[in-house]
Amino acid sequence: MNKKLSPAARREENWGWLMVAPTIIGLLVLNVWPFIQTLYASFCEHLGFGHYRFIGLKNYIDMFGDIEFWKATWNTVYFCILTVPVGVALALLVAMLLNAKVKFKGGFRTIFFLPLVCAPAAVAMVWRWIFNGEYGILNQILNAKIQWITDPKTAVLAVAIVSVWSSIGYDAVLLLAGLQNIPKTLYEANSIDGAGKVRQFFTITLPMVSPTLFSVLIMRLMASMKIYDLIYMMADETNPALTDMQSLMYLFYRSSFVAGERGYGSAIVIWTVCLILLVTLVQFQGQKKWVTYDI
Repeated sequence: MNKKLSPAARREENWGWLMVAPTIIGLLVLNVWPFIQTLYASFCEHLGFGHYRFIGLKNYIDMFGDIEFWKATWNTVYFCILTVPVGVALALLVAMLLNAKVKFKGGFRTIFFLPLVCAPAAVAMVWRWIFNGEYGILNQILNAKIQWITDPKTAVLAVAIVSVWSSIGYDAVLLLAGLQNIPKTLYEANSIDGAGKVRQFFTITLPMVSPTLFSVLIMRLMASMKIYDLIYMMADETNPALTDMQSLMYLFYRSSFVAGERGYGSAIVIWTVCLILLVTLVQFQGQKKWVTYDI
């Protein structure tokens, strides 16, 4: 049985609910309710001006029978394969370098974090110039004529490079916080036992930072599966490689706001949410084998 709270404890509990009320209300209004509306719209045909007509599973049947949808699904998965392992590994490397005893450490941290605070549109424009097939600086360095953004073979790779470059600073800062929480005495004791830097990395650093690494991995997977803005700003409708680089979220944009098929677009969103949920559940099951919460 629950104990009856004293008046003072009751007031403290009420104040606690009052403090978290704005967050709960915001979550319900801005996240939960829109998701419910999207779920309902995925079973409907959009008639315009916010009106819908229930059509059952037709949107999902059309979606699963659409070759373009499956291509976008593969592009999204392929983009995750390209960006997540490389991005997280580079972020961990940068975090370890920033955690070392070097001069101007604060300046280097600021430099690596700068891409995150830059406007995505500005970032995309700069990289479009770098990847330009005619006069881009990258082709000049390589002495080549590669059409990075318009060639289907390199378009996804170009967007993946920009994505990793943009996110590595944020992930590195999170991992740096995890590295700084590792007690120095563990390294000192391990050094006395004759362990080198490589052994210390696998026996101390990696296990101790694994909880932070797991959180970064989950966030990076979610962000990669929702990629849209970079593709939208780096490729236009006339790009011959658009079909080979468009993600599920970009297909949702084209279906909902270009073609006006809001119901079909909502079905794509629900599919994306299911994919993210599946990947997250797999990660939470797998983390039992490699994440160490105590040492």
